[in-house]
Amino acid sequence: MIKAILDWFAPEQIQQQPQHTLEKATAVLLVEIMRADHHIDEAEEAAFRDIATQHLGLSAAEAQLLLQDARQTSEQANDLFQFTELLHQHLSSEDKFQLLCQLWRLAYVSDGIDRYEEHMIRRIAELLYMPHSEFIRAKIQAREQQ
Repeated sequence: MIKAILDWFAPEQIQQQPQHTLEKATAVLLVEIMRADHHIDEAEEAAFRDIATQHLGLSAAEAQLLLQDARQTSEQANDLFQFTELLHQHLSSEDKFQLLCQLWRLAYVSDGIDRYEEHMIRRIAELLYMPHSEFIRAKIQAREQQ
């Protein structure tokens, strides 16, 4: 009986959390900003594809597939940590700052910054261990680029 219970918890039996790529983790965070105000419009989708092609080096078709995959993953995810932890481990401080800028850029696309979008970006910045000053600097830089 005890052996059967121990066998149940053997490493092969425990489902591993799916591994995400840096691109997919970035895409999911972008989608989270798109979903924050409970309305995704065409301008946000176009901005996502633009960010994916310019900053992730994807083709237009790859960007569209990534958007679809990230939307599905975002809807099924129960936390952001699995994505932010991967990015925190592999991105430099400058890369994390650029990610914050892209999140702000996406938030500015729709009719101004929604309070839920700002809250979500703040949460992401905290999970990436970014100082508040970088959060504000990214916001200002994205606003100036709009």
